[in-house]
Amino acid sequence: MKTSLITLTIGQSPRSDILPLLQAHLPAGQVEHAGLLDGLTLAEVEQHYTPVAGEKVLVSRMLDGQQVRLSAHQVEQGLQQKIYALEEQGYNTILLLCTGEFGSLKTHKALLLEPDRIIPPLVGAIVHGHKVGIVVPVEEQIAEQANKWRNLGTPPCFAVASPYLAQQADLVEAGLSLQEQGADVVVLDCIGYHQKHRDFLQKMLGIPVLLSNVLVAKLAAELIV
Repeated sequence: MKTSLITLTIGQSPRSDILPLLQAHLPAGQVEHAGLLDGLTLAEVEQHYTPVAGEKVLVSRMLDGQQVRLSAHQVEQGLQQKIYALEEQGYNTILLLCTGEFGSLKTHKALLLEPDRIIPPLVGAIVHGHKVGIVVPVEEQIAEQANKWRNLGTPPCFAVASPYLAQQADLVEAGLSLQEQGADVVVLDCIGYHQKHRDFLQKMLGIPVLLSNVLVAKLAAELIV
């Protein structure tokens, strides 16, 4: 019998960068990991998933840590096929390790946990009318995030720092930008952000900093029986 829960990244698994963080909340013996790009070379990824001009962009990583930019449309199509395959293998809970917004992912019977459906209303309930500062990996995603966070009581502000490429100076710049825009709470809105990114910005800004991956991992842990 399969374990009750499997994580599904849009990159390659296992996600060694965030695995320790996930294991802090998810029991290792009951969780397995899969990736949309598993088994593909970088050249194959670029051939099948490179975004065209004007297309929505998602960001993930290869096993060697290299950042890849992916077509959101192609990723959604690939994820749907992967989700059905995981269901056929017997998994009954699938935790999507991507905070991108997907419109039509579905399952036959399994429970699919999509961070984009969970995190915005949860953050909205936590912050009430306070201003949220959102950090995303690439500039193109700022415009795309407006719809995802449309129900916040106060319009959010944004900054850019890749979890895969950012140096400390990039985090400093992102933090100062959010501070200037009046952020009261910060959300690191990509699965790739790590505890070290959270700790650095929280110490720098002196305000709460939330990790999207921790929020969904804690919820997923409640569903494991």
